[in-house]
Amino acid sequence: MTGPTSDEHEMASVPATSRGGPANLIPITVEPSLRSLAYKALKSAITDLEIYDRPDEIRLDERKLSVELGVSRTPVREALTILEHQGFVRAEPRRGIYVIRKSKGEIVDMIHACAALEAMAVRLACQRATDEQLGALRNEFGAFYETDRPTEFEIYFEARWRFCRHVAILAQTGEILAMLDHLLLHLRSVHDVFFRRKTKPEYLRAAYVAIIAALEHRDADHAAQLVRERG
Repeated sequence: MTGPTSDEHEMASVPATSRGGPANLIPITVEPSLRSLAYKALKSAITDLEIYDRPDEIRLDERKLSVELGVSRTPVREALTILEHQGFVRAEPRRGIYVIRKSKGEIVDMIHACAALEAMAVRLACQRATDEQLGALRNEFGAFYETDRPTEFEIYFEARWRFCRHVAILAQTGEILAMLDHLLLHLRSVHDVFFRRKTKPEYLRAAYVAIIAALEHRDADHAAQLVRERG
């Protein structure tokens, strides 16, 4: 009886997926792709644009973007395709790519969706978070308790969105967190026009003090109700 051949030794060292398994495996890379980097840069730039403070539409020049980012047009084009699917930009044949400006109705729908997701997150956080995690909320969101400081809208606005994400993390719900992240990216670009005009900092602060108190007592129904009433 003869021993295994060199080819058999080599095949034994090859993972099963390479011998008749999935053929669509993606090689693991340490460095992020240029498309990923371009996407993150463009998404950040778009969400920081004050698109609701100007009457004209914002047109994106693919060639100019590639020069400014220092990459070829291919990763820029791929990144813009992702952003189009996410509702940040739209491509118009023979015209170009434009940043999408949401209608008032769309903004209201996103606010309602965000509140519904956050209400579910606080319910689950009441069940799944540890006592230490719930007890740390006052320190982590101390801005809501500092009544002697100037009522700066930006302070409460940033704390509001951090809290929204934080309770989703405490709720251990990756899907809710992903959906909230998507909505928050869109809502950040309209906060100056919509939230600043309709939300008083004092109201926002008091609302979250009450929500945190409900979480500390693990009163899921009351916490969810407060989130929905806050809007």
